[in-house]
Amino acid sequence: MVLVESFASLGRGLLGWLESIGRFTRFSGAAARWSVVGRPGSGRLRLLMPQLYEIGTRSIPVVMLVGAFVGAVLGVEMFDQFRELGQESRIGGIINLSVVKQIGPVLAAVMIAGRVGGAVSAQIGTMRVTEQIDALKVMGTDPINYLVVPRVIACVIMVPVLTIISDLLGLVGGWLVVVVGLGVDSNEYWRFSAALVTSFDLAIGLTKAVVFGLLIGLISCYKGFHCRPGAAGVGKAATDAFVTSFIAIIIANFFLAKFLNDLYSMVYGVVPNALSL
Repeated sequence: MVLVESFASLGRGLLGWLESIGRFTRFSGAAARWSVVGRPGSGRLRLLMPQLYEIGTRSIPVVMLVGAFVGAVLGVEMFDQFRELGQESRIGGIINLSVVKQIGPVLAAVMIAGRVGGAVSAQIGTMRVTEQIDALKVMGTDPINYLVVPRVIACVIMVPVLTIISDLLGLVGGWLVVVVGLGVDSNEYWRFSAALVTSFDLAIGLTKAVVFGLLIGLISCYKGFHCRPGAAGVGKAATDAFVTSFIAIIIANFFLAKFLNDLYSMVYGVVPNALSL
């Protein structure tokens, strides 16, 4: 009897998970459709500009701080190992490649998911609980077109922009620690950075950032649209938005890294070795 009940509970959980996947797919499809056929011109721009400011401009300080200290920490952690090999002048290439391809896009997206994702979910969730979304429908306005599309587009635009800012501060942070703090020659630091980091690496990082922005926007809006009634429901939706976005970013980063690295090898051949440059 206990075994039957366990299987029944597992089946209900699986069906609930599949139902959630289906709802999210339909929600994403509706957002994609309205992003193409929705409000054109100045009307869409009027809705988009406040979101660009809220999601992008107000996130700049925290992204700058995280990027600078990530580069600095990489410099501190790697210096001793490279010095033992007598290759400390090449450390700049490894730091900058790590920041541009992997750490910069992921950490920028995680910080934005924490600062923006929960807020977006809470805003839309509050509108759901207070029946403002129902009021939009009564007035003949599609809530996905009015609420979701501007936020998703803003995430897709601003996450790559913030990633670039994070990358630049990561490069500066690494330079300050390795060159100014630890005495590595500045010209060698930048020479090996330029030799190892290619335009394709920059494209890889920005491609990841676009995908991460899309995931953050869609997941945060979806959680707000489907939150439960009451303050507890809104709070849970905000928490779920960050946790789910974080998990989606980590999983997407793995598959994107595999696919884009294979594509890199096809285009450029053997990946350059920092110690042989």
